[in-house]
Amino acid sequence: MEILKKPILSEKASLLTEKLNRFTFKADPKANKLEIKSAIEKMYGVNIVAINTMVVVGKIKSRNTKAGMVSGRAAKYKKAVVTLKDGETIDFYTNI
Repeated sequence: MEILKKPILSEKASLLTEKLNRFTFKADPKANKLEIKSAIEKMYGVNIVAINTMVVVGKIKSRNTKAGMVSGRAAKYKKAVVTLKDGETIDFYTNI
């Protein structure tokens, strides 16, 4: 089971990073806070002060096709917001 899927790089997440030293990740829905914390500490070598998780419910999407209106739902996922110790940071662009 891969615990961390990918970092979330949105405007809202970057504001959290700049102002409060918080980083946002998309995580496996079955993972708990302790597993997410240990995965981030092992992968990036940082000290985590706090971690907040939330389950984001997928939006309902619909589109017109030849068969008519087709509606469905985007997949749900778990979002983890991690607060790091002062002076520490994560650089997402070094692994590319």
